[in-house]
Amino acid sequence: MIHCYKLHGYNIVLDVASGSIHSVDDVAYDLIHACEGLDDCDIEGNQRVLVQQVLSKYDTLTEADILELISDVETLKSQGKLFSSDTYANIAAINNKYELTALCMNVSHVCNMSCAYCFAGKGEYGNGDDGKRSSNNEASSTSLMNLETAKRAIDFLIEQSGNKSNLDVDFFGGEPLLNWQLVKDTIMYARSIEDKCNKKFRFTLTTNGLLIDDDVIDFACKEIYNVVLSLDGRPEVNDAMRKTPSGGGTYFEVVDKFEEIVEARQGKGYYIRGTFTNKNMDFVNDILHIANLGYKELSMEPVVTKDDDPLGFTMDDLPELYRQYEELAVEMLKREKNGEGFSFYHYTIDLSGGPCVHKRIAGCGVGIEYLAVTPSGELYPCHQFVGDTNFLMGNVWSGVTNNELRDGFATCSIYTREECRDCWARFYCSGGCAANAYNDSGSINGINKLGCELFKKRIECAIMMNVARQISA
Repeated sequence: MIHCYKLHGYNIVLDVASGSIHSVDDVAYDLIHACEGLDDCDIEGNQRVLVQQVLSKYDTLTEADILELISDVETLKSQGKLFSSDTYANIAAINNKYELTALCMNVSHVCNMSCAYCFAGKGEYGNGDDGKRSSNNEASSTSLMNLETAKRAIDFLIEQSGNKSNLDVDFFGGEPLLNWQLVKDTIMYARSIEDKCNKKFRFTLTTNGLLIDDDVIDFACKEIYNVVLSLDGRPEVNDAMRKTPSGGGTYFEVVDKFEEIVEARQGKGYYIRGTFTNKNMDFVNDILHIANLGYKELSMEPVVTKDDDPLGFTMDDLPELYRQYEELAVEMLKREKNGEGFSFYHYTIDLSGGPCVHKRIAGCGVGIEYLAVTPSGELYPCHQFVGDTNFLMGNVWSGVTNNELRDGFATCSIYTREECRDCWARFYCSGGCAANAYNDSGSINGINKLGCELFKKRIECAIMMNVARQISA
């Protein structure tokens, strides 16, 4: 299977199974397209048909020119770089080792912001009175994880990690800085036992930034591998979505604090992460606004909503969203040439290596290698499933008790999702987000249709950027 497309003046051919990428001229592009339409891609047996088909479009070429080009295509095919076969289905069997390598620790089910699009219900995850918010950052005891639960979560991760030595923990919420002392105590507990357990922890903190202070900055620089900072772009865009509980804007409350912590981290180990909705369809301007502030590590995600949410997108929005992503790719290349480049998460792909085959087939490991822990110690497949009791997997004391659910996630792959089997992007998205698929289709083996289309456009842009860099090098 191949995928052919034109973007920014380049004719690009992707060989799906091998990952080989070819930038070709118009004639080769049309010939490869013609070969794709042959039964069993029988190039040798259809030389006469191919020659006539291409000559009908290019009357300045000779039959010898086309035959030489056909020979080149056949060589690439014999080398496994064009029309290669997908041989990975036989290794997509159930992953029954169940070695846990990462936890998302929801240390707070309370938040000091009230974001319009929050998938977690303003940080409460559907817990109603258990997660009341207030402007003075008060929280009920049931909405904040205690140290006993946090320590047990760390022990559980170690116990379930098997021979894996590198373990990841993301402090999440709600707003984790509302339980900052717990975060620090948990990290120090993990550090105190990692050597004797032959483990190495890597910690991430995801925060809205309102409570960043000198203590947060100093400790994070010493102990936290990556800090994810939430900002939606231009002040008017950010403040329309990301408000305080009293309705005030938050842009100017956090932007200086973000500058301080990124500077203290010497511009490393951070992401500025935003969300865009249909209220800012020109989201490229928000990405560029953040880049113009001097930040180099950026991510901007499309909002994921229910069908009737006025902030969400429909298929009718795709042409404009495509245009925005293409505009971003071109602008990033321009800035790179001027020494003003920045990284955009979805355009950062490794074409020479990248994830292992298992990850390409099965994805992030949700429900198997990765679990989320609530303040009370309940286990869910990931943070996006928290609060949906259909996906309650157990708790950190008893472990995973819903084995049927775990087995269901273990069998998920690009080969169990019907829509993925013939999709050219399957080895890049690995089937996509299980939570988004469930919310859109009602099954973790389904897909999120709009999300799939946006992902494919982002991969096309990312590949084009790599082609452009190679050609201009």
